[in-house]
Amino acid sequence: VSSRFEGAVYRVSTEGKHELVVAELGVACGLAFDRNGDLYVGDRSGTIFRVRDNHAEPFATLPPSVAAFHLAIGSDGELFASGPTLSTYDHVYRIGPNGDVRSVPATFGRPQGLAFSPEGELHVVDALAGRSGLYRLKDLDGEPELLVAGCRFIGVAFGPSGELAVASNDTAYRFDP
Repeated sequence: VSSRFEGAVYRVSTEGKHELVVAELGVACGLAFDRNGDLYVGDRSGTIFRVRDNHAEPFATLPPSVAAFHLAIGSDGELFASGPTLSTYDHVYRIGPNGDVRSVPATFGRPQGLAFSPEGELHVVDALAGRSGLYRLKDLDGEPELLVAGCRFIGVAFGPSGELAVASNDTAYRFDP
């Protein structure tokens, strides 16, 4: 669990006990684990940290976000990040294994939640009024396809059987595969 107010990440046991994993991460928000168990943490001021053995080091730098960074790991091991700014549009970023940053060509108004489907397709929540909804990128170089229209969406996740969950500030919606 990330704590943006403390700039820290905690591990929570099944009994509900928590222990500090790492601190001094700025405004810690998005979290993602890669295949090796390394943890990535987005600091909304622009740094993506990689955490190994409870030690954080800067991994990549993005433009600062007005909300939070959202992170997801692709099937090829690349890290993807979104972080809405005050711009008229924003990109989803692809971060390679050495921290090199490039953009997914599609643009979004306020990209937030990110998740990969079991088929490896990137799903992006766009929270900009008038364009809000869940989009799918079958091809990372292609155009986004609107799957679910709705306002105030902020998050997306896939369950172990392919079920889809989309969350707003106050509601979670579930779609069976």
